[in-house]
Amino acid sequence: MTTDSLSFSPASHADLAQLALRVREHILRMSTDGGCFTGASLSCADLFVFLYTRFLRIGPDRLSDPERDYLLLSKGHDVPALYATLAELGWIPVERLKNHLKTNDFIYWHPNRHLPGVEFHSGSLGHLPAVGVGIALDIKLRCGQNRVVVVTGDGELDEGSVWEALLVASAYRLDNLVIVVDRNHFQANLPTEELIPLEPLAPKFEAFGCAVERISGHDFAQMEVTFSRLPFQTGKPSVIIADTIRGKGVPSIEARADRWFCNFTHEEVEALLGELRGEAQAHLTSETLTVR
Repeated sequence: MTTDSLSFSPASHADLAQLALRVREHILRMSTDGGCFTGASLSCADLFVFLYTRFLRIGPDRLSDPERDYLLLSKGHDVPALYATLAELGWIPVERLKNHLKTNDFIYWHPNRHLPGVEFHSGSLGHLPAVGVGIALDIKLRCGQNRVVVVTGDGELDEGSVWEALLVASAYRLDNLVIVVDRNHFQANLPTEELIPLEPLAPKFEAFGCAVERISGHDFAQMEVTFSRLPFQTGKPSVIIADTIRGKGVPSIEARADRWFCNFTHEEVEALLGELRGEAQAHLTSETLTVR
């Protein structure tokens, strides 16, 4: 894989983990004074860190390059994870994240194209797979080599427009299109399987003409291997189902239906930051002991 034009390229998976920790810290800080979709943003932080540092051929100096790769965040409510990743990589100043929900900036609850690196507005679910199909088809018609990655939620898969887009992607053999599903098993304040069951999920995508792999969305080693194999099959769009944990990294809010949208007090945020750092340190200690 290539990472040309990236402003930051971690040397190891430990570096990726540290970057993801800082991204999660920013997410928690954006979870006050109006709040944000905290749980879902925490679940996809590792995916964004990996995509922007190890996979996507794009950087702040290539925002208009017709040969750049594209990332479309279809589950737009997870944008704090995207904001935080772009800030940590130098696309926007870290200090600018303090403008979250303020009227003097565009850092809001959903992606806005006024921010560097945001390719398309999103918010209403189910729209961007079709936008990704259009971009991928244009690239094919131009004989380009760029890839289009669309990040969706699992609850978002209830939208029929997602599956309509996949039918078109399959018909046009768009193997430059990658759908990444943040499979945190919740939609809004209910588990997905209690509302409209999705499983078995992989065979559904296969029936729509996609090549599918399933991985842990928190395991950088698995991501490394899986993304290096794209496209999974010539002539087919690729789907990566990334199993994740809502609220990942903060045990007191992990896998909780009521931690979809959060508006914490400043004191609560500080306590959660301490919990996040303690969990990260415990994980690092555990890994060190395992290696020994």
